[in-house]
Amino acid sequence: MALLPFRKRTTAPADRATALAGFLRGFSIEVMPRTAAKIEDFRALLPEGTRIYIAHIDGTPIEDMVATARRLHQQGFPVMPHFPARLIRDKATLADWIARYRGEADLRQALLLGGGLDTPRGEFHCSMQLLETGLFDAAGISRLHVAGHPEGNRDIDPKGGTKNVMEALLWKQKFSERTDADMAIVTQFAFEAAPVIAWAEGLRAAGIDFPIHIGIAGPAKLQTMIKFAVACGVGPSLRVLQRRAKDVTKLVKPFEPNEILSTLALHKAANPDFNIEQVHFFPLGGIKATADWTADHGGALPGVSAATG
Repeated sequence: MALLPFRKRTTAPADRATALAGFLRGFSIEVMPRTAAKIEDFRALLPEGTRIYIAHIDGTPIEDMVATARRLHQQGFPVMPHFPARLIRDKATLADWIARYRGEADLRQALLLGGGLDTPRGEFHCSMQLLETGLFDAAGISRLHVAGHPEGNRDIDPKGGTKNVMEALLWKQKFSERTDADMAIVTQFAFEAAPVIAWAEGLRAAGIDFPIHIGIAGPAKLQTMIKFAVACGVGPSLRVLQRRAKDVTKLVKPFEPNEILSTLALHKAANPDFNIEQVHFFPLGGIKATADWTADHGGALPGVSAATG
């Protein structure tokens, strides 16, 4: 697909630190029940109102998911649990999950995705089928995020390319236009800014105007980062880690997202209508390490209101 020239609305240049601090404002973070259980009180780590996604990994009981959502809600955080289509057996199960989250954690938003299983457990195999049930709308859950893949997704496009991914996003764009759904894209993490910028511009050129929340891996040991990147199917930007791995002096130091985020932040500062609007962290090196890094780089401090969108 040919990319149309990006129409820039430039502003005065911003310095890297100022741009990064602004870009981090309203960031979100992802946890799992087992990692969340290690944190006694998230209010000591995260800005007030930070959106917390709860990843639903195969084998995690729904009871653990709901209990985590309830605890985070009680601590004052808006929760956004994953609804992986291929883990959900049928419409009745989906309705039950929604009802539990609504009743125990005042659920108002959800991330819908296909899920990583090769074989679906039941009647659903993609997030579009979850949307078509109408159950989220019936429960008053209108904020629905979907997955994005700046470097493609081999599960969706086994032969490479982005044909199936783009068709799915275009379907979701049309769904948002004929419903009241307030939708956004949250992406897999990447390590290089230029391909991400090109991908985001390509979506806009194709008529997809969802806000994008860019996935970023939080600080972690290089070996840990490479392990997760390979497991999650990160594409060409993996070369950033591979280049760093050649320098043995850097192997013992955590890999931090300074470069990609500063570049994206400066691009956003110069082009306010750029469609990447927020940052979503995958805390691969631990929740506290990511929270500390954001606070050190201008993100709001614990207890301070985070302006989320």
